[in-house]
Amino acid sequence: MKKTYKLENLDCANCAAKMENGIAKLPGVERATVSFLTQRLSLEVAENVNLESLLQEVKSICKKVEPSCTVIV
Repeated sequence: MKKTYKLENLDCANCAAKMENGIAKLPGVERATVSFLTQRLSLEVAENVNLESLLQEVKSICKKVEPSCTVIV
């Protein structure tokens, strides 16, 4: 399953790379891409993943790396 989310207040390409690496390590995530230029998060996840709980973990990672960044669902 593919999903794309908008990111607000992502201020740094290095932070985007850190978010991408952290999100890619989450269980059930097959591929994660964070684009600093487009301010987008693209996820490919397994079909059996609880998307709501995964998104909470994704938001947590984003806040740790860039406290002002928000994932728009």
